[in-house]
Amino acid sequence: MNVIYVVANFLQFLLYAWVLYNTPILAMGIRRMVSATHKAEEKGAIQRNLPTVSIVVPVKDEEKVIGRLLKALLRLDYAPEKMEIIIVEDSSQDKTADICKRFRNQHPTSVKFFHRSTSNGKPSALNFGFKHAKGDIVAIFDADNIPETNVLMRAVKYFEDPAVAAVQGTTMTINAEENMLTKFISYEQAAWLKNYLQGKDALNLFVPLTGSCQFIRRDVLEKVGDWDESCLAEDLDMSAKITHCGFHIRYAPDIISWQEAPSSLTQLINQRIRWFRGYMEVANKYGRLLKRLEKRSLDTEITLIGPYVLTLFFVRYIISIYTSFFPVEYDFIFTTTSRLTLLLTTMTLLMAGVGLVYATKPRKTKNLLWLPFIYAYWSLQGLITSYSLLQVVFKRPKRWVKTDKTGRCTEILHR
Repeated sequence: MNVIYVVANFLQFLLYAWVLYNTPILAMGIRRMVSATHKAEEKGAIQRNLPTVSIVVPVKDEEKVIGRLLKALLRLDYAPEKMEIIIVEDSSQDKTADICKRFRNQHPTSVKFFHRSTSNGKPSALNFGFKHAKGDIVAIFDADNIPETNVLMRAVKYFEDPAVAAVQGTTMTINAEENMLTKFISYEQAAWLKNYLQGKDALNLFVPLTGSCQFIRRDVLEKVGDWDESCLAEDLDMSAKITHCGFHIRYAPDIISWQEAPSSLTQLINQRIRWFRGYMEVANKYGRLLKRLEKRSLDTEITLIGPYVLTLFFVRYIISIYTSFFPVEYDFIFTTTSRLTLLLTTMTLLMAGVGLVYATKPRKTKNLLWLPFIYAYWSLQGLITSYSLLQVVFKRPKRWVKTDKTGRCTEILHR
């Protein structure tokens, strides 16, 4: 029997199962978005017994963006005595430290500034900041963010449910109109959060934290332990850890913060290599979740293996090219699974298209024209995940590649 034939059939079966599993999740997310279940609206009068909030900001070499973030944080619609801003500055080589010190001096009761002479990465900075945090809720924002003024008031509403351990807000692209790449990334981000994560939230499945605009109960952090300082995807590792300990993470479409997307292909590739390798390492680390026969634990591991599946897509693509030049014998099984995979992939693309139409305000039917680029983008992602997998297999040294921020803003923000 032809080896290529066997491998192709096996890959098609796996891809069929993957797409079939995720299709209802995506459909549920689109249904929620279309029905406007989570319309942005104020939640009544200001509460009297607000929890205290510690906002931790890890920062290094961010002179172009840190000032606007601190201004936005100081404008948040929240009781000043209930909020503290903790800046952990990691041995910056530019004017970042000077800018942070100026804000600390101007707002000594609200802003705490800590300089570290040695940079050990974002997870280490988060652990340092948490040790100095006093709030009931710990919020995390990256330096390039601009949160809307109501983020804390909306976040604490979710924590009124004692079952909620953490909340992931919605990050939107602040430089979407900079070029074609940033525009596409803004649509990708909208589809991932507003469609896919919203579907997971609706079905009570695993919702991963995404690194910024996230909120975690202090007592939960104390129970699950520190961020893993050796991990390239510390947010995902913390998400898996929280879920493994039996806690629940919610996705909040009405909590919005704006952030910068990579504006060059080189920046994007370097960023995604780090993300995908981090995903793979966390998937390997938390494979034990499969031992727990409950839907959220199983969905966690299925989500974590996403980059491996993208690698399979890429391998299947290579096999398709091979069979174009060196035909193999097709039978009923091969033909049927190929057609089913094509059908489900087409359905997924169409649902992604519907999601893109409703992800923007006002709705734009012309966003459907992005569908061919989505398919090409999947192929690029498959190539990147394959490279990340080789790094894991050959145990290449981990390298945190920082995505440089420009401070460009092309959106009109409503704050």
